[in-house]
Amino acid sequence: MADETTPAQTQQMPPQAPQFTTDTSKISTVYTNFCRVSVTPEELVLDFGLNTQLQPTAGEPINLSHRVVMNFYTAKRLLGALMGVINQYEGTYGALELDFQKRARGGMRPQMPASPPPRPNPPPAPR
Repeated sequence: MADETTPAQTQQMPPQAPQFTTDTSKISTVYTNFCRVSVTPEELVLDFGLNTQLQPTAGEPINLSHRVVMNFYTAKRLLGALMGVINQYEGTYGALELDFQKRARGGMRPQMPASPPPRPNPPPAPR
């Protein structure tokens, strides 16, 4: 009969990932431009802070404000999610240059001319 399914047809459907509900009522937002990574045998520790220095100075520490501790399974899922987002961003806007010196010199940005090229003079009007 045409309505019957075979075992091969039922195995073709990939399982749906579970959808988790989230509560964002107590979420806080923080900006960070510095991250220190440390590990234990069972966990990954990420310390975040704000680096206000242009160049490292021995007497001025970077103030760390937030710590995230996770197991390596969660860290690997986070890695996959971040790689996907970064790849999508770079596909849209171009490669992210991590070397500050190259970014400061404009090494990865297209150079815009200082002024538009001069327009050719129009031909004289007929008399």
